[in-house]
Amino acid sequence: MNNWTVLAIAFALALDAFTVAFAGAAAAPNREWRRALRLAWHFGLFQSLMTLLGWTAGRACESLIASYAHWLAFGLLVLVGGRMIVEARKAGRPGMVRADPTKGAALVMLSVATSLDALAVGISFSMMHVKAWGPSAAIGVVAAGLALVGMRTGGLLGAKWRLGGWAEIGGGATLIAIGLKLLHDRGVF
Repeated sequence: MNNWTVLAIAFALALDAFTVAFAGAAAAPNREWRRALRLAWHFGLFQSLMTLLGWTAGRACESLIASYAHWLAFGLLVLVGGRMIVEARKAGRPGMVRADPTKGAALVMLSVATSLDALAVGISFSMMHVKAWGPSAAIGVVAAGLALVGMRTGGLLGAKWRLGGWAEIGGGATLIAIGLKLLHDRGVF
């Protein structure tokens, strides 16, 4: 597999990380670099590790994982997306505090949800007998970079245009749409 193919795969995998980072930052604009770097680090790390995990699991038992990975990804994406929509609707009410997507359980859930497609790519790497170390590092770096760009641009545009809850609803809907597309691509419907 050549370097251009690996970069194209890395970019495609990182688009959902960019979208989620953009929506999260637009919903709760905060120009603190530490938040952006924390989210970018976790998204990149999870993308890379899930690629390696998929490659390892694919080599060990490709038929078992391939048969249900899309359902797991769909479930996590709908869970996180639905939670984003519900929280965005609650945020307009007095006394409601919006959860920080760069901390705690929200960060872990978003990191896993946006990297499950990397698991599938890792499985496909194992089926194609591609060594996964180099591609997985590239996938992680690109995901971290695009998540950082998403956080920064989402924060700037969210503060400027007061996107607030609308961006969070859009981000949640995007995650659900990614889950539905994943099921569609697998031929479920």
